[in-house]
Amino acid sequence: MLTQDITIRLPEPLYIRLQQVAQATQRSLEELIIRSVQVGSPPSWEEAPAQFQADLAALDRLEDDALWRVARSSQRHDDPTHYQDLLDKNANGVLTAPESLELTQLRQVADRFLLRKAYAVDLLRWRGYAIPPAHQLKPLP
Repeated sequence: MLTQDITIRLPEPLYIRLQQVAQATQRSLEELIIRSVQVGSPPSWEEAPAQFQADLAALDRLEDDALWRVARSSQRHDDPTHYQDLLDKNANGVLTAPESLELTQLRQVADRFLLRKAYAVDLLRWRGYAIPPAHQLKPLP
């Protein structure tokens, strides 16, 4: 991994606090500062599956209102019983090739939806918003 050297000026109380924590945890000050920056950085889409990365990266550029719309969105299934039928057939090993393809596509749509929603929530949290528990996050009408 490539590294870059930077120089930053820290307020003395922050420097002392970081130094104390580094000593208490038996870590170097540099290691502690790197960890603090990692934890305080915006969420990364780079660890998501490759087919979803561009979509998640696009969320970085959205304004807060648009992110809230994504976070509050709900997925609508045209025919939830059909999806359940496909899952049941898959579990019983009687899924046809076309049904298998359809189930794979439906799963990809669901994965994309859930990843976008989770990433939007993470971005909003990083931007300083208090995020209510999922059961209290009201979907949009």
